[in-house]
Amino acid sequence: MTPRPASPRKAELLDLAYRYALEHGLADLSLRPLAAAIGSSPRVLLFLFGSKDGLIRELLARARSDQLAYLARAHAGAPADLASVVTVTWQWLAADQVRPLLTLWTEAYGRSLTEPGGPWAGFAAQSVSDWLDVLAAAQPASDSGDQDRAAERTLALAVLRGCLLDLLATGDVDRVTGAVRDYLGRAGTSHGALR
Repeated sequence: MTPRPASPRKAELLDLAYRYALEHGLADLSLRPLAAAIGSSPRVLLFLFGSKDGLIRELLARARSDQLAYLARAHAGAPADLASVVTVTWQWLAADQVRPLLTLWTEAYGRSLTEPGGPWAGFAAQSVSDWLDVLAAAQPASDSGDQDRAAERTLALAVLRGCLLDLLATGDVDRVTGAVRDYLGRAGTSHGALR
């Protein structure tokens, strides 16, 4: 089935399904319990989204859009250097209120790696690209060349992603923030705002 064009009801149900996914995840998503929870029916969801995979693709697109919007707001007004962007990004990643979104992101990222087809296709690769773009925007031009700059932002991304996974697994904000702070110190960058 082909997804139907946007409609107010589709937008409303997508919003409700997204809230449901943030609370329950996508791993065991079944249309019948989802539909009951959001005041719809599996038939209506299939009509509006074309298939369960179509609905999941739209939920993932919404999560990606929200993540990029949160990052843009977090970085607004921050100094445009890599250390400041890593600091502000980590503060956002460590905030309790974004934990459901980041848990959903982690689930989708993992599924994209283990199930490269279907609704998850390309999610992990696109996520890496999105985040590298955010970090690249904070890097001034350098005489050392693009390869060194790419390596620097790739390392920053690896630290952020690894620390995020650790934080989601343990909830130990202080210890994991200390690791990010240590990375910034070893990289010879400022981390005064990182707590």
